[in-house]
Amino acid sequence: MRAIMTVTGIDHTGIIAAIATGLAEHDANITNVSQTLMGEYFTMILQVDFEETDITLPELQAAMSKIGTSIGMEVHMQSEAIFNAMHSL
Repeated sequence: MRAIMTVTGIDHTGIIAAIATGLAEHDANITNVSQTLMGEYFTMILQVDFEETDITLPELQAAMSKIGTSIGMEVHMQSEAIFNAMHSL
């Protein structure tokens, strides 16, 4: 499955490392990433591939949200198909 993940919050060191490590621990592969700073705010969008036979999207979302909370960031995931449908109207 392919999903889109967003990560937002106040910038600080270790954000990318924590998110990438969390995804790797769940055998999820980052296939594309874009990040930027807007003043003190950090934003990142990732395209992530993973096997639903290993972990479901809701399970991965919950795991990554927990990591986000631990580092003071908001993390959201949704199916790429839903993301594409929402943005093609």
